[in-house]
Amino acid sequence: MKELVVISGKGGTGKTSLTASFAALAGNAVTADCDVDAADLHLVMAPTIKQREEFRCGYEAIIRQADCIGCGACLARCRFDAVRKSNGGAGEAMFAIDPRVCEGCGVCVWSCPVEAIAFPERLSGEWYVSDTRHGPMVHARLNPGGENSGKLVSKVRETARELAAERKLDRILVDGPPGVGCAVIASVTGASLVLVVTEPTLSGAHDLARVLELTRHFGIPTAICVNKWDLNADMTEQIETEARGKGARLAGRVRYDRAVTDAQIHTGWRLWTRPQKDLQLLSLQRGQRQTRMPARG
Repeated sequence: MKELVVISGKGGTGKTSLTASFAALAGNAVTADCDVDAADLHLVMAPTIKQREEFRCGYEAIIRQADCIGCGACLARCRFDAVRKSNGGAGEAMFAIDPRVCEGCGVCVWSCPVEAIAFPERLSGEWYVSDTRHGPMVHARLNPGGENSGKLVSKVRETARELAAERKLDRILVDGPPGVGCAVIASVTGASLVLVVTEPTLSGAHDLARVLELTRHFGIPTAICVNKWDLNADMTEQIETEARGKGARLAGRVRYDRAVTDAQIHTGWRLWTRPQKDLQLLSLQRGQRQTRMPARG
């Protein structure tokens, strides 16, 4: 089973567009959207959700008012100012936990003398298994302010692998998050190949260097693709030279064309564009390289 993870050092380089294009060219691969903080692959893949599951991670404190004696021990010990004090109808002190501030540390639960504080797992988001016109898709949504995106990413990848094995598919295409944080590390660990999509700008070159340091640290085979390369050919040459110096392979280049945006808006269209030819060549080169790579998993 081969797993290609498409990432970028910064947002807006076109990695999601390329991942969706690879899914269309592959025909029947499992696609996974691991950019759980700001998922958008579903906007172009138009998935039909077949399975919906809750993602719970961490804990949140909830005071049971019927059991609370109003001693204020929770208020005194909370270091995150998550406990709110108010006056009841009879003037007695009442306490409640603000879920937006609660860090789930459990100190209030430990300090309550009458065990009036519940401590359930926090609902942090959802994950889905869907069907698309290009094959099955696994994706997720992390609630605003939700934590542990790396754990949700791992769940998405695990489910994608199980789905690929169940349907006897040997390719997984992963749309990873931008940057070099926890979610990125969870996305690329153990991948067959990482494709880093960049753009010919100073910020693109800077963030690409950071991502290449990350993949080199974890020993993951890495290739780069310069999207919209014809907007700055000189910068493209510089980026490719520096990437080769860091041990990355050059997968190819994709030209800029406004028709790509039109195709994303009108997903039923079948357009022939210059980038489409670039993507087909890029996909072919990627496939030839992967046939020489040992399968993982």
